[in-house]
Amino acid sequence: MNAPAAVHIPVQRLSPLRALSVRIGAAVGLIVFVVAAVYLDRDGYQDAADDTLTVLDCFYYAVVSLSTTGYGDITPVSSGARLVNVLLVTPARVLFVIILVGTTLEILTEQYRTDLRVTRWRRTVKDHVIVCGYGTKGRSAVATLLENNLDRRYIVVVEHDSAAVREAVGNGLVVVQGSATRSAILMEAGLTQAKTLIVATDSDDAALLVTLTARQLTAGKVRIVAAARELENAQLLKQSGAHHVIVSSATTGRLLGLSTSMPPLIDVVEDLLSPGQGMGLAVRSATRDECGRSPRELPAVVIALIRRGQIVPTAEPEAATIQPGDQLVFIGHRAPNATTTARP
Repeated sequence: MNAPAAVHIPVQRLSPLRALSVRIGAAVGLIVFVVAAVYLDRDGYQDAADDTLTVLDCFYYAVVSLSTTGYGDITPVSSGARLVNVLLVTPARVLFVIILVGTTLEILTEQYRTDLRVTRWRRTVKDHVIVCGYGTKGRSAVATLLENNLDRRYIVVVEHDSAAVREAVGNGLVVVQGSATRSAILMEAGLTQAKTLIVATDSDDAALLVTLTARQLTAGKVRIVAAARELENAQLLKQSGAHHVIVSSATTGRLLGLSTSMPPLIDVVEDLLSPGQGMGLAVRSATRDECGRSPRELPAVVIALIRRGQIVPTAEPEAATIQPGDQLVFIGHRAPNATTTARP
């Protein structure tokens, strides 16, 4: 049986290295504190091997005392030394044990909290977008989703590379670590409850396998959008179950052609596709007041209607009047640092 996938949910906490450094620093500080207290009153201690305590002997006594080992070869004999052990060394010993035990307890507690967060997330996740791959294409897809006001809580990244996983978690995204070609990994990401699956893998072979696996698990109920490097693989992806296929090589070639024949047009296209400020393509449902009106009468620049799943350009006669249920595809101005609170 395969082990369950690791689900990474971003939380605000100290990094493990920093937390461990703080604990080590506290333990070393306690040792130095006890060494100073013993060395200042070294005449009040008796060493079974030698009457005089050196700095090394004080370090030795501090370590074996704080770790509760207590070999008994160095003992406090004067009243002052015994008082120091009662008032200083014993409380320091308790603190030292708390630090050692606390590290283990923190690990167990953090594991319990992680399991609790993952269980709660699995119970509530629904209508989310799964992005398979967090490379250049995956990051751009996530940036566009956030730019279009999708709450990052409804974005789940599936990625096997550890560095990419850390980057995605650092960006506040939920990440399922593993290969998206495995059905168990897709189920961990909540595929059957998802709204859309974006396949942004590094190779067309992986994209085909992910698409086939997703179609088998969902029976076509989840919309699949896949990216292909080569044009000849686009039809294979559609036959495998992808509803939409974006061919990167063909799209890049067309943009290169536009940059040569019509340089100003490529600037407009780059502005539409680049995240951040400038113009951007957006889609929204037509309001009740807009029904029965022409798209040309609206303040926004409407370039097409989506009617019953079909794109109707505004130049077509069918788009002369907005109907109930239509969605408007328009060009709008993107404000920087827009809030992302909308649900898909």
